[in-house]
Formats: sequence, C-alpha cells, structure tokens
Amino acid sequence: TMVSVLLCLTLGCAAALNPPCLSAQFQRPGDYILGGLFPFGKDTLNLTARLEPTLLVCERLFIEGLIWALGMKFAIEEINNSTSLLPGVTLGYDMYDTCIEPLLALQPSLLFLTRNGTTGIGILSNYTDYQARVTAVIGPHNSGLCLVTAKLFSSFLIPQVSYAASSEKLSNTELYPSFYRTVPSDKNLVEAVVLLLNRFGWNWIATIASDDEYGQGAQALFLSIAANNNICIAFEGVIPTDLSEPNVQTQLEDTVNLIKKTKVNTVVLFSLGMPAKALLEQSIRMRLSKKVWIGTEAWMLSDTADSIPNIQSIGTVLGFIMKTGTVPGFQKYVADLFASVQQDEFCQESRELSRLMNADVLDTHCRQCDHISLGDISPMLSLFEVQPVYVAVYSVAHALHRALGCTSRACPKASIRAWQLLHFMDTFPFEVNGQSFRFDQSHSTNTGYILIFWSWKNGTPTYLPVGDYEQSLYINESQIQFHTADHKEPTSECFTHCKPGQFRRIKGYHLCCYDCTDCPENTFWSSADSSSCTPCPEHQWAPARSTRCHERSQRFLFWDEPLTIALLTLMSLTVLLTCLAGLLFVKNLKTPLVEAAGGERALFALLSLLLLSLSCCLYVGKPSEQLCVMQGAVYALCLNGCFSTFLIKSLEITLVTEFPRCAPTLLGWVTHRRSWLLVALCLLTECSLCFCHLHLGPDYLVADYKSLPTEVLLVCATKSWVAFAFLHGYNGCLALMCLLCTFMVQTSGKKYNIARGITFATLVYFIIWIFFIALFATLRTVLRAVTQIGTVLATSLGILGSYFIPKCYIILFKPEMNTVDYFQNSIAEEEDSVNR
Repeated sequence: TMVSVLLCLTLGCAAALNPPCLSAQFQRPGDYILGGLFPFGKDTLNLTARLEPTLLVCERLFIEGLIWALGMKFAIEEINNSTSLLPGVTLGYDMYDTCIEPLLALQPSLLFLTRNGTTGIGILSNYTDYQARVTAVIGPHNSGLCLVTAKLFSSFLIPQVSYAASSEKLSNTELYPSFYRTVPSDKNLVEAVVLLLNRFGWNWIATIASDDEYGQGAQALFLSIAANNNICIAFEGVIPTDLSEPNVQTQLEDTVNLIKKTKVNTVVLFSLGMPAKALLEQSIRMRLSKKVWIGTEAWMLSDTADSIPNIQSIGTVLGFIMKTGTVPGFQKYVADLFASVQQDEFCQESRELSRLMNADVLDTHCRQCDHISLGDISPMLSLFEVQPVYVAVYSVAHALHRALGCTSRACPKASIRAWQLLHFMDTFPFEVNGQSFRFDQSHSTNTGYILIFWSWKNGTPTYLPVGDYEQSLYINESQIQFHTADHKEPTSECFTHCKPGQFRRIKGYHLCCYDCTDCPENTFWSSADSSSCTPCPEHQWAPARSTRCHERSQRFLFWDEPLTIALLTLMSLTVLLTCLAGLLFVKNLKTPLVEAAGGERALFALLSLLLLSLSCCLYVGKPSEQLCVMQGAVYALCLNGCFSTFLIKSLEITLVTEFPRCAPTLLGWVTHRRSWLLVALCLLTECSLCFCHLHLGPDYLVADYKSLPTEVLLVCATKSWVAFAFLHGYNGCLALMCLLCTFMVQTSGKKYNIARGITFATLVYFIIWIFFIALFATLRTVLRAVTQIGTVLATSLGILGSYFIPKCYIILFKPEMNTVDYFQNSIAEEEDSVNR
C-alpha cells in the first residue's frame, strides 16, 4: 500500500545507521507459551558435509516464512489485547526456524517438549501431569516436516496446528492424534483437479510431482482417484527438490522429452515452488509447445510467474488455491512493526523480553530478518495468505479459553495441561472475525478452493479467479482465454467416451487408450465405458450397438405366408389332378388300359398319392412333437402304398418278358386277388420300420436360436440318421426293384409300353431324393419345411405325370388306342399265357 511505501522510504536512512531488531520479535513470555515452527530461511549450508552435530545455518531468507511468523505474532498480540477471549491470560510465543529441513525442525521440537522451566525432557511412564515448555505448537508448514514432528508431539498429546501441511497421511488420527491443520487435505484438492479435468474432457494427461512428501503424496492420491474417473495417465514424472544435485538437468530434460513423446496437452503439476520453476524454465528452453498446466497453491502463488522470462510461452495455467479470507489490520501492523524496530527503545525492550525466554538455549531464530526492509516484503503482503496461521492461533486460544472455563470477563487461575485442550479442539467450533471454523474428523478445516487463471496483460501476470470448489465445482468458462492459436479450448484425449451401445477396444500399450467399437449383434452394452459387450440370453436378441436385448419371436411356416399359399395352391392342384385321374380310372375300370395299369391296385396307388399330397398340411403351422413324428411316418407309408403296386406290376412284366417258363406258376401271385397280399406285406414291413424309427430316434421339435438373427426357429430335427435311413430306405429299395424290372423291357411300335411309365416314375423319385437329401441335411431355416413340402409335391406330381397322366390322356383323347391289341402284357394275353 501507499502507506507502506512511504514508511519504507522514510525509514530507509535510519535503517542503514541503526540495524533493526526484527530478529528479537519472535520470543515473548506469557502465562501459556505457544511454540512456532516457521521457514525463516532456506538452502541449508553444508548439510551433506556435516561431520559434527553443530548448528545448521540457512543461506537465504524465505519471505513467506517471515510473513507467516508475523501472522502468528499479530494473532497472539490481538488475543492478548482482547477483553473477551482469554481475559486476564497472557499468551507467549517462542518461534524457531525450520529452514525447510527435518534436522533443523527437530531441534526446536525437542526444546518444546522439555519440562517447563528446564532444558531436559523427562522420561516417564505416564505424562498425564507432565508440563511441557509449550502448551501448543503452530506449524510447521511442510508436510514432510509435519510427518516427523507430529509423532513427537502426538506422543505427549501436545496440540500441533499446521497452517500449510496438506498431506493425506496426516489425516490418520490414530497415528497423529494431536495433529490439526487449518487447510484442507490433499484429497480435497485432488478431487477438485479431477473434476476440472472431467469438465473440459482432458483424459490423456501427464502428472509430475516434486520429490518430497507433498508432491508424491498428492500424486499418489491423484492416481488412485483418476483411475476411477476415466482419466488416463500418459506417464508419472518426478522432479528433484534439491536443485544442487549434479543430475538435475538430465532429469528435467527427460521429463520434458516424455511430455513431447506422449503428446499430452495437459500436465498436472504437484510441486513446491522451486522445483516447479526449474521444470517450467526447462520447458521454455526446450521449446515445448503450449500446454495446459494444472497447478496448486504451492507453486502458483510463488514468484514463478514474475521471475521466469517468457513465461507466457508455456501455455495456459489453471490451478486451485485455498479459499481464505483477509486478516483485518495485518498490513498496518506489519508496517508499524517495521517502523518500531528502527527505534532503540523498542529494540532494547524487545531484547529484554527475549532474554526472559532463555534465548541462549537454541539460537535458530530469524538471523537474516535484521537485514530486510518493509519494501522487500510489502509486495507479498497482499498476495500471500496469512489467514491459516491466524486461524491456527485462534483455534488454540479458543480451546484454552474453554479448557480454563473462562467467561467473557475473566478466566480462573487454573493449571491446564496441553492434552486437555484436545477435547475442546475436536468438539467445538470457533469463530474468527465473524467466520465459523471447525475441525472435521480428520482434524482438518475444509474451507474450499478458488480456481485461478494466469492472465497476461502486457507481459505482466495477474491471478484471475475463474471458479471455486467446495462440494461441487463451478467454473466461469467465459473468463478463461486459452493461450492457443485460436483461443479455443485445447483437447487432451487418448480416447473419447464411448456412446451407448459401444465398448472399448484397447490399442497400443496404454490400457486406457482405446477406440470405441459398436457392440455386435446379439450383444448389448451393459455399463458405462465397458471394455466388452454382454451376450444376450439365448431366448433374446439385439441389433448392433444395442443397449438392451429383445425377446425373440417364434418362426415357422405360417399359413398366411405368400410362399405357403403358393405351395398349398400347388398341393390343391395335385390333389385335384389325383382325384380326376382316380375318377377317370373308376369310370374306365374294365377297359384294357386301366386293367393293364393295375386295375384296382392303380386306384389304391392314386389313393396313396392323394394322401401323400394332403400330408403337406403337416408341415405348415406351429410344429409340435407329435407332428414331427407323424411327418416322416405318413410320407413313408403313403409312398410305400404307391410303390408296392408298382412293384407288383413290375414283377408281372418281368415274369412275362424275362421268365416266360416260370410265368404260368408265379403270375397268380402278382395278379388278381392274391396280389393284394404282396401290397399288405409291403405295408406291414413299412409299418414295422416306422416302429423301429420311433424306438431308435424319431424326429423331435427343436428351438433353434442360432440360425435366425432375431427369431427362434421351431423346426423338426432328425435325431437318428440310421432310423431315417431305415424308414425311407425301404421305399428306395422298392423303387430300385421297380426300375431294375422295367428299364430293359422292349415293345414293338404298335404296342403301349406299360413298363416305361414305372421306369420314369422311379427315376423321378430318385432324382428328387438326391436333391432332397442334399438340402434337408444342410438347411436350418424355415425353408426346411418348404423343402419337405416341395419334395412331397414333386414326388406326387412326378408319379402322376410319368405314370397316370399319359394313361388319362389316352382314355380321354385316344380311345381307339384303348384296345387289347395295343397293350403289351395285357390281361387277355396274360390269361392266354397262363392257359397254355
């Protein structure tokens, strides 16, 4: 502020003549002492070359640590001047430098544990009545330091309140029962980062952490949460925190090369300020293309943006900082303090108060503080968050107020042990400047985060708030101007979220890099971003890219199908022709042609063909087990009835033409009444084969779910091909005998050859069955029933056309040929032959 600048200019000359006593401001006596651990310095000297347990010294002043310490001093002085909080009780403080180094942090921590008024730690079995030097400890700021010191203070159950340590490990109240913090856990931060990535669809990212507890702890948390939120990690990088190591440059170069190699456009950086600065500088030197950098408060609010040349070339920087309030009067307090430390009287009084605290016991206070002016820290005062330290002091003060049983007017004189404060810190909320705070079950205060965006105006960085996160993430995207060529939101994807009905097909060696592939037929998409599709149950089906299965409809040969109507029409025609032929034969039963064709046996053959044609109806409609059994049996018996009459006629022709000497003896068995015995014998034989077929394995109903994509095919299947061969093979044998008996028979040109009709009828039968067997054995659709109907009709029409229709033609249109002389092997000739 202008006041600070004027004060700084006014007192500049005086500071040069009289060294200020700011270093003497960090120890004050009181009724209850609060210990403070702050990083006044950084860059420890000769740590690796240390051979003796001498005092460690830091090289440079860490301004952030000084501001934190001043925040604690301001809060305590404010409480001591309060008339309502701890009235009549004075809080003292004893602050030491941690130098961001565990070895240095342990020394003052051990001092805090010493018995009050001494420099020794009592080794006791019970510390209930033990009065340590301090009542509570504020700090340190670093998670790594807190993991070391928290075990010490937890063993004595001394409250320790950190103002910046965010490691999730510290949330374990079993290991660290007396540890508290006024900042959220890294788990809350990581959840906010994951929501940010998901909001912009950045799912192909790199994550880099500094090699310390804060960086690696946050990165481990991020990896565990990101894996469950469809975020793919291209690689996990680690950058060193000690920039003096000889291989630092190589590690930074390797990290940047990995970013280039994996082609990620988003980098999540969990790091402290100095390692993050080194990585960004290396990225600029290696001309890394513009990326989206997701940062955290640990480096985004440091001097990174101001101190790196050409920092705007790295791309877009977004990140979360803790949502904290202001501390009223703090900046004025600091300005007044810097003015006071220039005065001899104030400094003399400060040194006297410090001596009361046994300052010579451990001299690790802020050594460089006497060489700093208000102008050196004033730019950081408005930027740096001091409220967490301020709230940490007030949390202890409120707990002490309740433990003592204070009222708003006075506090009773009582002796309070440090462990007695824990109950009040766990269970009671407290107010600071009108804002309510409370430690949750993990001893943290989750005040939420602000999403900030690095914006450059004329090369000067500004921190622009563009959103916030508490229970949910809010982003004002209109305020974010991405630093890309077209200022549009960049993409960082190895995959896209699959749409409903698609599954992941992994590509490459990254398990989370995949293409989205449609679910094939009869499978469905069962869960979001599934890596496979779930097959439908057998009775259901699904189209490609389906999200659910549908019930299959039944498929068989329906009565109202066009194909069925055509086949039934053809069947009707066949029945009509058979009936007309039968009527014509009945009317001309005593004529030579009908008698030569078999007479009454010919009528029986026509009746068999009629029943055979009508059996087509057995193949239409919904099949059943009974229909499946009937189909084969009816076909075989009807065809056998026809072929048995052909066999008798064929034997008669063979006896007359080939065995004239035996004819007189045997013709009586194939003519007249006795021939019906042979017909009955053939039918009985076929009936016995039908029974064998039923015993060995009849046709049965099958619900076929594989042949048709969307329907279940109800079809009659053959259980035993051996039984099938016996059933139909017998008719084949009869047809073969008929063929052998008739195909060589010769006749003169003036005679009608009865044998020729039988020969053609059997040949038609064999040709039809060759095609039928080939189709029947392979078809697994509704066309199987069509094939069976077609075979039945083709057989009936073939026999009609080759044997009966020609005779009907002669009866109707050639009556002059219907004479005894025209027919070879006529009944008259047969009788004459028998008589001779």
